[in-house]
Amino acid sequence: MMLTKAERTKQFIIETAAPIYNQKGISGANIDDVLDATKLTKGCLYGHFENKEDLSLQVIDYMIENNSKKLVSMISKEKTAKGKIFTYFDFYKDPIETHIKGGCPLINMAVESDDNFPVVKEKIAEVFRQGQNMFVEILKQGIQNGEFSNDLLPEIYAFKAVAAIEGAVVMCRIMNTAKPMQGLIKSLKVELGNYSV
Repeated sequence: MMLTKAERTKQFIIETAAPIYNQKGISGANIDDVLDATKLTKGCLYGHFENKEDLSLQVIDYMIENNSKKLVSMISKEKTAKGKIFTYFDFYKDPIETHIKGGCPLINMAVESDDNFPVVKEKIAEVFRQGQNMFVEILKQGIQNGEFSNDLLPEIYAFKAVAAIEGAVVMCRIMNTAKPMQGLIKSLKVELGNYSV
């Protein structure tokens, strides 16, 4: 589908603003940062967005959708439940060099929005709920098709794995090393492998 010039400009603004928001946060990012990065005028910017809040929400929606699409696209290429789960883990294997500069946008927005931006908090909460449900369904499918034993508790393993991965993203970024994440992923894969039939 061909975008109009106005739609292309708006998309360019959102894509250019995403790493700024991901690194500086909603409160830290300002219109001047976006104007400097896009080389557009304030009038042009406000021709596409009502105000900073509108820009912020659309950038956040873009980051959420971009992150989810990349992950789901990679997972959907796998045929087995084990392959899908391993792909999920590998998606986070390098928390330093992320696909949107600045780390995992979900974690970044979750931390900032917790007490300050209830609308964003609910958007992120819904993404986490959907992600958990998808993870659980993949594990259940693996049990049903005989890949995993009935000893595997999908809800518990999924929550533990996702919480560990997301927490490791934060810790690895603060310590500026991806090495602990590699060890965590290896450990999670070994644990899941213990349930293989």
